[in-house]
Amino acid sequence: MLRIKSGFSGERSIVLPNMIRHTCEADEYLRQLYITDIGYYPHAMYHYRERPEGVAQYILIYCVKGSGWYEVEGKRHTIGCNQFVIIPKGKPHVYASNNQDPWTIYWMHFTGQMAHCFGENHLEPKEIVPGSNSRINLRNDVFEDIFLTLSDNYSLENLRYASSLLYTFLASLCYLKQFRHYNAQQERIDTADIVTMTVRYMKENIEKQLTLQQLCDYIGYSVSQFSLIFRKSIGQSPLNYFNRLKVNRACQLLGTTDLKINQICTMVGIDDSYYFSRVFTMIVGVSPKKYRQTIAEKNSDSTSE
Repeated sequence: MLRIKSGFSGERSIVLPNMIRHTCEADEYLRQLYITDIGYYPHAMYHYRERPEGVAQYILIYCVKGSGWYEVEGKRHTIGCNQFVIIPKGKPHVYASNNQDPWTIYWMHFTGQMAHCFGENHLEPKEIVPGSNSRINLRNDVFEDIFLTLSDNYSLENLRYASSLLYTFLASLCYLKQFRHYNAQQERIDTADIVTMTVRYMKENIEKQLTLQQLCDYIGYSVSQFSLIFRKSIGQSPLNYFNRLKVNRACQLLGTTDLKINQICTMVGIDDSYYFSRVFTMIVGVSPKKYRQTIAEKNSDSTSE
């Protein structure tokens, strides 16, 4: 039995054609580690997959918002925000979003002769707790780089580049302590800079709807203390500044990708496209659609020159 409810607003996915998979299997570099499927599902209510025979790849599910569950060989587990799991290849399984708190997930299927080095011993949910040295933004940027590279074309160079990035992405999860070590050394120098830490945390969680209390809990200050420090340094409230970061990121995506506006909404943590348009227009002065048209016209003019 196999069923899936899809069509989530803002979803993105790529499934490599069989011909390209055969290319990966035959190439001496790619056969070590490569992706066969990759995607991002935001607020994925009713998402459900059941595979009684399993699949020939390892399946990574990295939950960044909401929650869900999965079952492997009859044993059920729950997975929540800031957790990941890797389902072993060849194992019967089923997984689904929690419809009362739908998950937002990065996911991929990967395989190759070295895949077991990352794929084994991660069947239990593993925590990726945000912190001052968590480097979440870097990890998500690597995922985006992989996705955009494969979206472009399946040239051998692109496939090898995506494979190279895959090592980094998987290592950032499977070897979390080592991934955070360098940043922790840097953080010992900068711990007094509350605003710098907060802004970095905002950027690393740009796709979430952080509250003022969550920011205060992260920094370890009261709401009144933190708000005063932040406003005195930045000149505006923390949440207003967070919205500006979201809009800045949206501008970048509007100008450099062909993603639909509703997809960009979910990538910056705003589920309501109408609200996104109002906030964007208030900050930028034009609507997201008009902004993209203006950028396209400027690019066209510079090309013609």
